Parts: sequence; structure tokens; C-alpha cells
Amino acid sequence: MYSYNKIAFIDLVRVGLWSDAVANPNARLDIGGKVDWEKVYQLAEEQSVVGLVLAGIEHSYIKPPQELLLQWIGEVQILEQQNKAMNQFIAELIEKMRKADIYTLLVKGQGIAQCYEKPLWRVAGDVDLLLSDENYKKALDFLLPFSSDNKSTDIYSKEFAISIDDWLIELHGSMRTGLSIKVDKEVDVVQDDVFYGGNVRSWDNKGTTVFLPSPDNEVFFVFTHFLKHFYKGGLGIRQICDWCRLLWTYRDVIDTTLLVKRLRKSGLTTEWKAFAAFAVDYLGMPKETMPLYAPDAKWKKKAEKIYSFIMEVGNFGHNRDRSYFEKYPYVVRKVFSMWCRCEDLIRHARMFPLDSLRFFPSIIFHGLKSAARGE
Repeated sequence: MYSYNKIAFIDLVRVGLWSDAVANPNARLDIGGKVDWEKVYQLAEEQSVVGLVLAGIEHSYIKPPQELLLQWIGEVQILEQQNKAMNQFIAELIEKMRKADIYTLLVKGQGIAQCYEKPLWRVAGDVDLLLSDENYKKALDFLLPFSSDNKSTDIYSKEFAISIDDWLIELHGSMRTGLSIKVDKEVDVVQDDVFYGGNVRSWDNKGTTVFLPSPDNEVFFVFTHFLKHFYKGGLGIRQICDWCRLLWTYRDVIDTTLLVKRLRKSGLTTEWKAFAAFAVDYLGMPKETMPLYAPDAKWKKKAEKIYSFIMEVGNFGHNRDRSYFEKYPYVVRKVFSMWCRCEDLIRHARMFPLDSLRFFPSIIFHGLKSAARGE
């Protein structure tokens, strides 16, 4: 039994997510005075969807108290300014890199934000750039002198995080997940389709053309990326909303046959169907636009477990107790981290028993490699 606050929260997410797409989206918002709006606001922050929930409130006949509503509006206005500043930074960064003969694609983030009714109301994350091997090396050499902070990577993940002008940039030479060789082999195939097949789309960012993976390719990247977070510590509703809006925006061009083939080769069909049920049953995505959606009780049960996990751990594990990082020495911290992974394995095994066992050795292996590097 879920609290009225969680019911109101998920209803408002659904309304904000589809206010431009689904008729009468506020039909279920009938819980009125039973809602603790401070708790709803807290949930919106935990899941990084304050703008999306405010969009839902705009289309709803129930409203929070005026003082909280004004605070909420003020926060989203700040969010708008942050997104405008980030878009400007991305435009300038892309232009500088092109002048240095470095070519990159923007993945996730601000590119997917353009799929929303109100792009500036999406809570921004990092600037994620996907580069070929040659451009990845050139980008590191070019950007490191401007960086105020950076985090090293390993050969497998090809991921390097740097900070420039208060913005966090993640350079990706690969979109691999570290879940299994089978999954990452297909991720590599999709990445080759981007770089060697030339299957990209573009976003006109105020005069600067920013290239993004094609819809078919980005849908697979986004799905495998949030699945990585699901298995490795924490997944938020915002990431699933991104996936839904991407599928909705390009519903007429998504190649379902290709998608099914990729899911089968990567062994992720079960996960897709479970999250499809969550997207339709909890987030209100029109079922005719969600590939492989099946209204069976089996998938509904998995969707309910996904919902419970997401609401408990928060976006990127926001709600998890991380106090042990400050209390204990390095080795003890790693023991706590390993214990959390084992707890997640047991929990995820109730949803995806075979894949949880299949992915666990790889997750632990890459975790130990990270520990060896002192991360």
C-alpha cells in the first residue's frame, strides 16, 4: 500500500510527462487534502524531477500551499537559467573542439531534454560526450589543460570526467556498461553504427549544430545506461522519463525490428519488457508507442518491484546511507559497498533471477578494478 504522497507524486510526474500527448492526464488527481505537499516536494528532489512535477501541478486542479508553490516556481526558474547556461557552454565547447579538429557527439542529457514539452524544466546532469578512439585521445589532450579537476579511467570503460568552468564533462570513448561481455558486445556494435555507419541526428543549439546518436541508437544507449545504474546501486525516475520521451518523440521512426534484434543479442529482452510495463502502468506512457509492452500480470509484478526499488533508493542511490564513506578507512568502506551489492543482487534476483546472477561477477570484477585504482 503506497502513501498518498507517493500516489500524488507519481500522478504528477505522469501528468507533467504527457501533458502534451495524452488526453485528460489529470483524471486521477483526486486525493486533495490527504497529501503532505512537503513530502511530495522532497520526493521530486530525490528523483530529480522538480520541473516535471511542477509541470504536472500546472495541469492539475489540486495545488500545494501558496508559499511552497512559490518556492517551487522559484527553483524551476533557477533551473531554467542553469539549462540555458549549460546549453551555451555546450555550444561554445563544441565549436572550440571543432576548431581543434575534434569531432564529438552529445549523448543523453541536454540532447534528450529537447524531447520534453519544456526542455528547460528538465534537471540537467553532466555534459556527456561520445568520441571515436582517435577523437577521444585528442579531446583529452585538448581539454585537460582547461580542467580544474579530473578523474582517471581504465582501458575498458574509456570514461574520463573533467571539470571546466564549474561544468562536469564526461568523455566517453565507449558506452559499455560493465554488466556482461554479451551486453557490451552489442553496445559496441551500436557504437560502430554511430561512428562508421553515420547514423546520427542533430540539434540546432542556438546556431551551433550539435550531433547526437540516431533515435534507434540513442534509445539503446539510454536503456543500457540506466540499466547499468539499476544493477549497480541506484536508478531514478528521471532516467526512465528520458527513455520514455525519446521513444515518444521518435515513435514514428523507431525501427522495432532492429530494437528486438539488439535486445535479443544482448540478452536484455526481459528487462526491456519489465521497464516497458513500468513506463506504461506507472508513468502513463501510451502503450501503443512502447515497443514490446505486454499487459500480462507477470510484467506488472516486475514493474511494481521496480517502482518500489526506485522510490526507496532515489536518483543514483540518493537515499542510500553513505555515511560509512566518512566514518571508516578505505578497506572497510569497500566491505560496506560489497555488502550493498550483495543486497541488491538478492533484491534484483526477485525480478530478473538469471540476469542478476549473470551480471554479478562482472559487476564485482569491475568494482575490484576500480578499488585497485583507488576510486
